[in-house]
Amino acid sequence: MIDHVERRIGDLTIRIDRLLCVGFGDCIAAAPEAFAFDDDGIVAFLDTADRTGREELIRACQACPVDALTAFDNEGRRLAP
Repeated sequence: MIDHVERRIGDLTIRIDRLLCVGFGDCIAAAPEAFAFDDDGIVAFLDTADRTGREELIRACQACPVDALTAFDNEGRRLAP
């Protein structure tokens, strides 16, 4: 199993740590166009993630109670959590 997945969205890089995700779904509630559960109950990127705004993505990363989502800026600085 892949332990993490990254996607560039706008000026952010969003990383999903698949080993940390336990399926609370707070990120999905915060950014429903960006994330959904896959067949394993782990959060995954949607094809529509590119339509999600920067602040919405950062809020989704901050919402995760187990820090399974991380947002980085263009220079690799961690913005959330």
